[in-house]
Amino acid sequence: MIINGVTIDETFAEAFPMKGTRLIITALNEKWAMISAQTFTGFATSVIACGCEAGIERVLDPSETPDGRPGVSILIFAMGGKGLAKQVETRAGQCVLTSPTSALFSGLESDIEIALGQNLRFFGDGFQISKMIDGKRYWRIPVMDGEFLTQEKTGVQASVGGGNFLVLAESQEQALIACEAAIVEMKKCPNVIMPFPGGVVRSGSKVGSKFKALNASTNDAFCPTLKGQTKSDLSPEVESVMEIVIDGLTKEDIDVAMRVGIQAVCDLGAANGIRRISAGNYGGKLGPFHFHLQEIMA
Repeated sequence: MIINGVTIDETFAEAFPMKGTRLIITALNEKWAMISAQTFTGFATSVIACGCEAGIERVLDPSETPDGRPGVSILIFAMGGKGLAKQVETRAGQCVLTSPTSALFSGLESDIEIALGQNLRFFGDGFQISKMIDGKRYWRIPVMDGEFLTQEKTGVQASVGGGNFLVLAESQEQALIACEAAIVEMKKCPNVIMPFPGGVVRSGSKVGSKFKALNASTNDAFCPTLKGQTKSDLSPEVESVMEIVIDGLTKEDIDVAMRVGIQAVCDLGAANGIRRISAGNYGGKLGPFHFHLQEIMA
């Protein structure tokens, strides 16, 4: 398959099951809602070392938020419900409770729930109060700028992490420009995040390592400086490879985001140094979700 001079490899991206939730952070204005959301989602690029993967989904109009204030929706994913609950509670306590004028709500309803403000209420030192609204419990916690309002619990659902594609280009600058174009379009897709810095990762990994202490290591087959030292998957003219990783609430959400992102790269095409689109394929070692590139782009 070739689109605008760009070869789409006959391969698939390999992804794995996760647990995910959506949270809504509101504040006096969009600036402070975004500051809190950015702080909450910091150091959350990969479960390999961060404990979770998180990112900003989109900015919300006051008409879309529970308290009628400017807001930001974020998605956070972990390998299991317990891990997700720990990350949500810790980050909420350190990054939202502390942020001026903030409030915190669930953005996902499910029969399965984890604590959101359920334990944060104890920060009120006995002065906290609760209220039931439409069958949901909210906590009002006194703080020095007034009070912190938080919903008690948030829903959790089975999700997918690790959808991805690789952009192979003639230069580093061309690869980055293409990835930036893809991220702009992918951010318009609901229910997904691209958790790495700016949505792009240059240190793509493979499963396993020569060193026993590591469960992942550099994807040497796609490292241009190793063409003569390893079993390279790069042709002579490819001098830079960058990856976009996608987490989503469903497999279908990731399908859509990948299609949109790959098309944006292909729109730039061979004339702008884009040679191939490939994916992180680990022979079935990583996970049961397979995103076949040519099927997605058919």
